[in-house]
Amino acid sequence: MSRRGLSFICQNCGAAASRWQGKCEACGEWNTMVEEGADRPAGPGRKGQKGRLFKLEPLTGEAKDAPRLASGLAELDRVTGGGFVRGSILLMAGDPGIGKSTLLIQATAALARAGHRAVYISGEEAAAQVRLRAERLGLSDAPVELAAETSVEDIIATLSEGKVPRLIVIDSIQTMWTDLVDSAPGTVSQVRGAAQALIRFAKRSGAAIILVGHVTKDGQIAGPRVVEHMVDAVLSFEGEGSHQFRILRAVKNRFGPTDEIGVFEMTGAGLREVSNPSELFLSERDLGSPGTAVFAGMEGTRPLLVEIQALVAPTSLGTPRRAVVGWDPSRLSMVIAVLEAHCGVKLGGYDVYLNVAGGMRINEPAADLAAAAALVSSLANSPLPADAVYFGEVSLSGAIRPVSHTPSRLKESAKLGFARAVLPEAARGDANDGKGGDGKSGLATTHVGGLTSLVAEIAALGKPRQNASPNNGHNAGQKPTQGGKSRGQDG
Repeated sequence: MSRRGLSFICQNCGAAASRWQGKCEACGEWNTMVEEGADRPAGPGRKGQKGRLFKLEPLTGEAKDAPRLASGLAELDRVTGGGFVRGSILLMAGDPGIGKSTLLIQATAALARAGHRAVYISGEEAAAQVRLRAERLGLSDAPVELAAETSVEDIIATLSEGKVPRLIVIDSIQTMWTDLVDSAPGTVSQVRGAAQALIRFAKRSGAAIILVGHVTKDGQIAGPRVVEHMVDAVLSFEGEGSHQFRILRAVKNRFGPTDEIGVFEMTGAGLREVSNPSELFLSERDLGSPGTAVFAGMEGTRPLLVEIQALVAPTSLGTPRRAVVGWDPSRLSMVIAVLEAHCGVKLGGYDVYLNVAGGMRINEPAADLAAAAALVSSLANSPLPADAVYFGEVSLSGAIRPVSHTPSRLKESAKLGFARAVLPEAARGDANDGKGGDGKSGLATTHVGGLTSLVAEIAALGKPRQNASPNNGHNAGQKPTQGGKSRGQDG
């Protein structure tokens, strides 16, 4: 008699099939179907037993804010919404070597020094290896409880003894296994079963648990997507290996915002919090070079100034290259199309490269105006003013649309020493011309209604390049011609 409940589970998305197949029909990935046994009931009840009664409560009543525990790291508290909520489960994911374990060791050490019980469970490293990292970070004196264990049942039984921990770190969830699931550790069924058992323990005891998750080659959290729906918050730790900056984002948060970021700097002594990331992102600017523009952006409630770099070079290929780092390639294609259609800027014979300096990634459309200014500046060999910031959304008609949080953007720009801002015409009445409502920013604002006027202003100051001619016969240093005034052009 065959084993009952045997199925094939996709290790990428968690979809189940009754027979093996080379390609998963749910996610389209190849060779991800693995034979696994069906999960046995994880709860205390079994088939044939009567369920227990529980109390139903009315919807009306006094709503209280969830009690939070500050981690001791201001940037981490900003992302979580003010600290850890009792009984919450957080899933933190990031590339290997990005600094997840370092950040969590620092957080547990800060809580332990504050008098709270903090536990660090490592399933990938031995306890001696974790101690070596703590010594290197100067945290060996913190009263953190440490263990190297992978059995979920043993972990829960040990943590149930004595005082309930305020914070528990599980590094990582892919290494955990439970007796209730008949499959190998790291499989979809084991990850789901282990996470389910830890979630029940957190809700019952009130301890906050952080699960460390691996990521796949395309940056997605490895394992079943159902785990992301089971936890209360999903944090993504991002960064480039060649840059010292690390960005912590909240992809999902039931107890706080999902648009806040925390900025850290990787140093020899661990991760250092960056309270003013704009100043660091702009600290090594190459002033006076064509193709650079400062964008005044927003990440949640925090204004953030970054430098957008563009390089427009004659191409030697039949199809010009379009390379983007830190921005949406589709938006770059749209901005290039608007420049060609409404502003007469011919980029068909040029390779276009766009980069957001410092390893930062921009997701808001307000960067359209800064990207367009950087592209035209590089093409016309015309440096932009070093004391100017740019923000605004470019529409398909060539008009500049307004964006939110204009006063905050201008206030941050003035604080960092900028004297001029180029922004949409429709934002003229926002907070008294962007002076934050108090008239103290002192920032000179230039309002543009269409992209054509800005292109003409930048191109008028351009200088011809020598020995640079694209394959379409146009001079690389020519000033972009205006293909008629756009509908959104201001006077």
